[in-house]
This record gives sequence, C-alpha cells and structure tokens, in this order.
Amino acid sequence: MRVGAYNQVSQIYGSQKISKGYNTNAVGAASTLDKISFSNVGKDMQVAKNALKNVPDVREDKVNEIKTSIANGTYQVSPESFADKLVAAFAAKSI
Repeated sequence: MRVGAYNQVSQIYGSQKISKGYNTNAVGAASTLDKISFSNVGKDMQVAKNALKNVPDVREDKVNEIKTSIANGTYQVSPESFADKLVAAFAAKSI
C-alpha cells in the first residue's frame, strides 16, 4: 500500500457510521456494573492471616525456662546431639 493512499483508506473508514449493539439510553436496558467476588480460598487465607497476627513470634515460656536453667547452671547440652545437629546443618548448606 502506498503512503499516499492512507487518506483514501481513512475516508472510507471515517465515513461509516458505527452502531452500538445496545442502547444505553433505554429504560429497560441492563446496566453493566463492575462486580467483585472472592473465592473461599481467599476468605480462608484471610482468616488464617488474622489468626496469625494474634500468635506471638517467640514462645516466652520456653525462653524464660531456658534462661532460668542457664542462670542456675542446670542447663545440660548433649555433646553428641550438638555434634549431630552441627554436621547436619553443615551438610545442608554445602549441597
């Protein structure tokens, strides 16, 4: 197509009357409204999120129990358990 023919094409398309498929001024015409709906999964997630807001991040009773044991000198750590956990953590990071 030639660049000069653009005016001819625009005249053809510009002269046609565009009709809508519906009448917006009619009394009985259905209006198009935006609607929003949430799934049950979204509602359940919101309930869970609100429940988690009320749960503390730190279990103060456990922390205080361990602090008291350390202060009294009664806190005991198994060397074998500590070594196993240390090796497992090292192996998990090196892979």
